[in-house]
Formats: sequence, structure tokens, C-alpha cells
Amino acid sequence: MQPPRERLVVTGRAGWMGMGRGAGPSALGFWPTFAFLLCSFPTATSSCKILKCNSEFWSATAGSHAPAPDDAPEFCAALRTYALCTRRTARTCRGDLAYHSAVHGIEDLMSQHNCSKDGPTSQPHLRTLPPPPGDSQERSDSPEICHYEKSFHNRAAAPNYTHCGLFGDPHLRTFTDRFQTCKVQGAWPLIDNNYLNVQVTNTPVLPGSAATATSKLTIIFKNFQECVDQKVYQAEMDELPAAFADGSKNGGDKHGANSLKITEKVSGQHVEIQAKYIGTTIVVRQVGGYLTFAVRMPEEVVNAVEDRDSQGLYLCLRGCPLNQQIDFQAFRAGAEGPGARRLPAASPAPSAPDTFPYETAVAKCKEKLPVEDLYYQACVFDLLTTGDVNFTLAAYYALEDVKMLHSNKDKLHLYERTREPPGRAAASGLPPAPWPLLGSLLLLSLFPVLLEAA
Repeated sequence: MQPPRERLVVTGRAGWMGMGRGAGPSALGFWPTFAFLLCSFPTATSSCKILKCNSEFWSATAGSHAPAPDDAPEFCAALRTYALCTRRTARTCRGDLAYHSAVHGIEDLMSQHNCSKDGPTSQPHLRTLPPPPGDSQERSDSPEICHYEKSFHNRAAAPNYTHCGLFGDPHLRTFTDRFQTCKVQGAWPLIDNNYLNVQVTNTPVLPGSAATATSKLTIIFKNFQECVDQKVYQAEMDELPAAFADGSKNGGDKHGANSLKITEKVSGQHVEIQAKYIGTTIVVRQVGGYLTFAVRMPEEVVNAVEDRDSQGLYLCLRGCPLNQQIDFQAFRAGAEGPGARRLPAASPAPSAPDTFPYETAVAKCKEKLPVEDLYYQACVFDLLTTGDVNFTLAAYYALEDVKMLHSNKDKLHLYERTREPPGRAAASGLPPAPWPLLGSLLLLSLFPVLLEAA
């Protein structure tokens, strides 16, 4: 019989059934990619206000989808208002997964509660219903497989945890503690394994600037055995919901549903997602107008991919591609020094009228980050490239999340930035260029011709 954690990894590969309960590897490869494409269509931008519709309905119904009989008319009114909100944003949400989830959810709820499509659309605040037994904590009958740490009780070694974070303009700390500053404009996969996918969308901070920051985040938790149904979480600028896209706050109707939970720490600013069935904690923050991401995940889950050799981009594991990395040292050399305000022509972003002089940027970052590590350096970099003082807080909270999530307290502070030279592209996790092999094959193919000419 396999140890419990080995069972998790083996069965987890077939855990997310996008095409029914027996979906195989081909489904696992296609459906997460398809879901991410839906979340990344050009129409699915900040003009899509589906998250606002979701949060308004959640607030109006006190988070309950099972109203008491006396509340049914008010619940139906809230549903009609919800439907009206989705219709108003339909044109800009055609490619948004959360939008389509909401539309189908409204139809189901109207049918379940016999709500007519015509009627009042007021949004009175319904009576808060007591939570069902077991909702305040993980259900006692939850399968052992739904608690990652408990499944280790028969094994000598405890799980090894690691951390990945993305913040600012944007700065990436990988699962292997490499620290990079990247451009990565547009949509990029941050995590892509057998249990969840995380995608970020980065947009320019200033018009015409190469400085970017995270404006949208999509997390897909895949269907896993008796534990959780597939759940999608989406956040974007000025919309940090405290619920999944379908309005729920846990993993669904399965026995282990509460092994996946969302908790709002600070309204509109700080959300924490606990996925106990994979031993994972995710922290999402909104700082200023942009998002930060931090995760604590077991190494076993980090590396649970179908085919690592052919795995595409997975920024938290492989780092940013070389052509997306910013040479921070060259930038700093150009910006550092008395009176240096304007950025050099080779810098990654044009200077803005309200960016900070170097001395001012240093002083502001020292206030929040007294240790001159890479988080402090990232803070200075961001103030020089954007002039947005909120990036000071982004670096500060990123370090605070490391203190909370990183298992190795000796690695909280990093001091040496990672940027591989062209000859070491393989070190970034990307496949090495096959030129030596191609050269050898070319010589072999020409060998008979060369002999005949001689």
C-alpha cells in the first residue's frame, strides 16, 4: 500500500476532471489552458465589472444562498438585481470566466427558489443565517486526504515548504529563492501544476513605460477527489473579493470542502486563501492600485507536474525568461549618485516628471525597510521608475509575507539579485539552446561531401 502522500500525488494527476470523472492527462493539459485563455481575452479587462456584481450580491444576501421562507421575495429581488448588473457589463465581459460562472449561477438560483425574472430589484440586507454545523472549522468527517499535514503522521519526515512572491514593478522571488526584476507585460503563468494554476496580468504603470505592475490575478483550484470542487478566484485593480467567482467561500459540497477557505483579513486590501488539502497558503493584497501575491507551498506540490521536461513557463518555479529580466545593477549604476534624477537612456523605463531623486527614494524606503536587502533595493528601484510611493508599501508587505510564509528563517533577507548572462540561460530553467547538437549533425551530413571533394 502506498504511503498517504504518494497516493495524493498519483491520484491528484487525475483529480481535476474537466471532462467527467475519468478525465486523463490530455484533459488536464487542455482545460487549464483553455480556462486561462478565457480569463485573458482582451475584453476581460478592468472594464469588466463582474467582481463588483458578485460582491454586491454577496453583501445584499449576507452570503447566503439558502434564505428562510420569509426572506424569499427579498432574495429573489437581490437575484434580479444581480442579473441586471451582469447584463450591464455583458459586452465587456464576454471572455471572462467569472462572468459566465455568475450568469449560470443566477439561472440555477432563480430556478431553485422559483424566482420570476420580472419584479422588484431592490437590494435589502437579508437576515444573516447561522452557518451550518461544521462550517466554522474543517468537518470532523473530512477525509484524511483533505489535510496534507495530517497525512504525514505515519511518515518520519515532515513536509518541506517553500515560498514564491510577486510584487511591485514586478519583482519575483521564486520557489528556489532566486530574486529577479522582470518586465513580463500582459498575462503570464505564475504557477501551473497538478493542483492549481495561477496567472497574473501586468500592465504599464505609466503611459509608454516599460515599468509594469500586477493589475489582475486569476487562481484556479482544480477538482480534487473527496475534498474540493473546481474553484476560480479572480482579483483585479480596485476589486479584491472575499469569495470565489461563484460567490462561495469554501471548496463546495464535498466532505472536505472546508479544506479550501477564503478569509478576508482587511476589507478590499488583504485576502488569505487556505488550501489545507495541498498544504498551501496564498496571500493576495491590494497596495495602492496594484496587487501583490505570496504563496507557501510544499515542495512536493510545487513539483507535481505532468512532464517537467516539457513544462512551459511557470515563473515561480523557473523564473522569468532571460529576455524579460531587467539588469538591475546597470540601472542602479545609472541612477545612483548625488543629484541623479533623470534615468539613463538604457534604463528600463522613461523618467516621469514626478519620479523621486535617488536620495529621496532611499530615504523613503529606509523608513519601512531598514535592512538594505533586495526588498529595500526593489523599493528604491520602483520609486525611481514609477514615482508612486505606494510601491514602498508593496515591498514592505512582500517582506512581511515572507516572514509569515517562508519556512527557513535564515532566508528571509536576500542580498544578491539573480540575472543569468546569456551563456547560462539553462540556469533560469529554460531549455538550453541546441546549437552544439545541430552543429554536429550538420558536420555529419556534410562529411561525405567533404570526403568526395578531397
